[in-house]
Amino acid sequence: MNQVLLKFIHNCHYEQLPDSVVHSARRAVLDLLGVAVAGTSTNLSKIIRLHALEQFGAMSSKVPLLFDGRMTSLSGAALAGGMTIDSVDAHDGHKLTKGHVGCGVLPALLGFSFLNTALSEKQFLTSLVVGYEVGVRCGIALHKTACDYHTSGAWVALAVAAVGSRQMGLTDAQTREALGIAEYHGPRSQMMRCIDHPTMVKDGSGWGAMAGVSAALLARDGFTGAPAITTEHEDVADVWSDLGVIWRMDEQYMKPYPVCRWAQPGVIAVLELMKRHDFSYEQIKEVEIGTFHESARLATARPFTTEQAQYSLPFPVAAALVHGGVGVNEIEGEGLRNEKVTSLSARIKLVEVEQYNEEFPARRFSHVIVKLIDGTVLDSGPTEADGDPESPLTDEQIDEKFDRFSRSGISESRAESIKDIAWSFGERSSLDLLYKAIFEKCDVSEEP
Repeated sequence: MNQVLLKFIHNCHYEQLPDSVVHSARRAVLDLLGVAVAGTSTNLSKIIRLHALEQFGAMSSKVPLLFDGRMTSLSGAALAGGMTIDSVDAHDGHKLTKGHVGCGVLPALLGFSFLNTALSEKQFLTSLVVGYEVGVRCGIALHKTACDYHTSGAWVALAVAAVGSRQMGLTDAQTREALGIAEYHGPRSQMMRCIDHPTMVKDGSGWGAMAGVSAALLARDGFTGAPAITTEHEDVADVWSDLGVIWRMDEQYMKPYPVCRWAQPGVIAVLELMKRHDFSYEQIKEVEIGTFHESARLATARPFTTEQAQYSLPFPVAAALVHGGVGVNEIEGEGLRNEKVTSLSARIKLVEVEQYNEEFPARRFSHVIVKLIDGTVLDSGPTEADGDPESPLTDEQIDEKFDRFSRSGISESRAESIKDIAWSFGERSSLDLLYKAIFEKCDVSEEP
């Protein structure tokens, strides 16, 4: 299987990609870039970009920071780009990995491609798909072989190492070493620690992207690190047996809201209840949310930071009930101090449901029971989030989400340019036009 993987990394071509995969990749690019624009306004992004500039300079091979323009190294750009996207928890993901591929792979690929002037947009999109296909399988393999639940960065590191090896034209032997280095040095960070105590470390994606870039560069120079257990151990052979046959790119979910995916079934459930029964938050006495174990751990009712709000279940549900939805404004700044939301959030009870535990992670269910002051009891029933591959967001919804997330950071004309480029990748788009649109500074303050 190792030879199959190495052949896929270096020999997958655009013409081999099914139309659905090309379309999914275009959607992913647009969605990730919209989240990146929103992310530039966060303190997390401002701090990590400054860190990349101060600590990850390079004598050569400098690339621009995403939606910033200032120059840093390949590793620094991957670190800052991955963390900027991850700073607003609205990027795509995969259910069985319990995490996210694109937020680490895209900024790393942008850095490598910026230096590879001969790269075409078709080759760029193919490399992105390679990163997703490798990343998803590494994530599934890690969950299958490790005793703890690690963040996305742990396996995104291998996806980025694969992309970097492809972009630099490494040999099969060098690529094998790059995968091994990336797995060994990738951040085996504990996801549930950040769920219980939300801070800026989040999903480890930026650190994983940085580790993956460094792994590819080290392997190029002769550094060794093979084998990578998640790609070579016999216990995970089945994970890789469908590579190039089953396309995991088509299995990504898209998030309508900028909070943890585990919180989104609850948000959807209350919004649907409000539509069906036409009540307002002022009529609510208390709320009970039945959910799976991991979701019930999102227990912060009164967040003081955007990280705490993004890794909360009661707070975004309360925000949805008060505002009729959850956007970036609801999970940062003044949105965190809205007394109507915080008061309601304190009256939300979380209950673990064993049946939902049994369905996780392939399916993520929650139900919401709303008790009104007049004694009425409203029950949503088992609810899943919008945007899963079984019920995908439409292209129009992806466009609308991009507009919502980007409007505070870039002009309408710039946003339209990015959308046009993303939807036409592989046909009439230009990487130079993409670079011009995404490597210029956003209209946000740089002071954290």
